[in-house]
Amino acid sequence: MSATPVVRDLVDPYGRTIRDLRISVTDRCNFRCTYCMPAEGMVWLPKAEVLSFEEIERLARIVVEHYGVDGIRLTGGEPTMRAHLPVLVSKLAALVVPADSASPLAGQPIDLAITTNGATLVNCVDELRLAGIARINISLDTLDRKKFETMTRRDELPRVLAGIEAARHAGFSSVKINAVIERGVNDDEILDLAEFGRDKGVEVRFIEFMPLDAEGHWMNDKVVSQDEIVERIAAVHPLELVPARGAAPADRWRYLDGVGTVGVIPSVTKPFCGDCDRVRLTADGQFRTCLFSTTEFDLRDLMRSGADDATVAEQVAKAVGTKWAGHQINQVNFIRPKRSMSQIGG
Repeated sequence: MSATPVVRDLVDPYGRTIRDLRISVTDRCNFRCTYCMPAEGMVWLPKAEVLSFEEIERLARIVVEHYGVDGIRLTGGEPTMRAHLPVLVSKLAALVVPADSASPLAGQPIDLAITTNGATLVNCVDELRLAGIARINISLDTLDRKKFETMTRRDELPRVLAGIEAARHAGFSSVKINAVIERGVNDDEILDLAEFGRDKGVEVRFIEFMPLDAEGHWMNDKVVSQDEIVERIAAVHPLELVPARGAAPADRWRYLDGVGTVGVIPSVTKPFCGDCDRVRLTADGQFRTCLFSTTEFDLRDLMRSGADDATVAEQVAKAVGTKWAGHQINQVNFIRPKRSMSQIGG
């Protein structure tokens, strides 16, 4: 039996301690959102190239036990398209942050979350919750059925709304709505989406449109800034800023009438790179230190070649040693990632 690893913080060259791992469990998706995927022609990863549940659990265990990573979020593609997903969830939910870690969750189970488009939640939400998912984020960019079909290339708004209702009653500690806002497409619904969150008792997080669309149509003038989003909401519902929460990507505001909170992820106009504590694992086992990184580290083939846990852990540390100070979206030398959002993991 191998010795219990000595826990040490996983710190990048800029002093940021890594606590959060985003794991894409599949590149497949039942939607074709315009800001994420092309309408046709997607080539899915062959099954043999996708990490098995055992490989995902092993990598998660390594970063938890060696480095005190305390948060894992499952993404895709659409994660609920991965067959038998609750089996993986139960494996990950059993991971415990080492008691001698510097993590605030030392000695406790990891914080396990999922991001989904919600279309299949009615069928699986209770099973996911019972398996160990604590928090859930659901994507909803519009409340208009025709616009939804235009944006996702699927007529699935009723199923998504039903999925949100199911999630609200499933017992999660947190249910949030993610809404990507694109000027001229759905920015006329900012207030409607905020009202939806108030009515349902869930936090809506507006996300600035980022250059991760597969067809490369992103332009800066399509970005609706955090300032503009907040201004539009506050004109109807006065807001007060909520103090920042560590490395959380969203700035949050409290409605002055006491009806909940609203958030904005200002990845373009006010990037949170300086506090970023996250890394990513693609469905085919490539380790990425940033959503916009142009470099990947192959952990899948390293494991399949017989590497022990310590060797894999050292490769993770090596990768984190290359983490950028920031994503450079607003710089003239910005280079788009070769993969789209669905291939990286949202």
